[in-house]
Amino acid sequence: MENLPTDHFVTSLQFTKHVHQDVYPSIDPSNPELSLAGKVAIITGASRGIGAKGLAPAFARAGAKAIVLVATNAEKLAAVEASLKSTNPNVQVLSVATNIADANSVADLFAKVKANFGHADILVNNAAVLNNGSGDMHKEDPEQWWQNFEVNTKGAFLLAHSFINALPSPSTPATIINLVTAAAWMVFPSMSGYSISKLATLQLTAHLAAGYPSLTAIALHPGLVDTDMTLDEFKRFDLDSPELVGGLTVWLSSEKARFLTGRVVVSHWDVDDLVERKDEIVAGKLLQIDLTGMFGKGQFE
Repeated sequence: MENLPTDHFVTSLQFTKHVHQDVYPSIDPSNPELSLAGKVAIITGASRGIGAKGLAPAFARAGAKAIVLVATNAEKLAAVEASLKSTNPNVQVLSVATNIADANSVADLFAKVKANFGHADILVNNAAVLNNGSGDMHKEDPEQWWQNFEVNTKGAFLLAHSFINALPSPSTPATIINLVTAAAWMVFPSMSGYSISKLATLQLTAHLAAGYPSLTAIALHPGLVDTDMTLDEFKRFDLDSPELVGGLTVWLSSEKARFLTGRVVVSHWDVDDLVERKDEIVAGKLLQIDLTGMFGKGQFE
């Protein structure tokens, strides 16, 4: 990949005429049209990386009533909580150290949410691990390889499961945004555990959207943001800002993004361009995983 231009993963995935690698006016969280006043949002993986630098500050700037910060490290969560208070003194912040791969720990998280807020309106499944061994699948440690699924897939399911059960009814309007990766539909043999676990999360999103019509469920590829999960071979492509992901996630939490439910979105894509293509996207069943080929008995008759 050393011969690829630094914007390769922007232009090769381009779906809209305009693309971005930083926040822009249409997804500025301070835009009154994107106000999250009265909303309670749960953000996992909130102690570092995109969660701490992009998602949590964006939801605070958007005026959310409350933000529930979730990660395993309570000390780091406390630091993020303090920074949010300086961003928006009016936002209520609840930090809950949680192992999202453990059902009892997730149940405890939602018991705290219920006690403080009744229920949440938005769930952002951002927490993830990237456990790679040698890169050669036959040399992988099976337990290390499977750990990707424990967090990235099972964790996303447990959170979505509890989130929906905590709503006043399954038909209550709400939003789930699952952060995925372009590696979910592209093939990188050295990242098989991570990639396949995120493909499962992408399809979990589609099933949530199909099963709960009142729920907006969207899979978001955040682009390449410089975090401690970035592999060395991708570092020179890490030019996307955490603020881009934060602003876009706020926009995806608004009614403007309702038509994208069950679909995958890439952070670089211009949201105004997406809205212009709304009818094409919905009618053409675009931005969804499918099997390519000619199918049906009729082609052979």
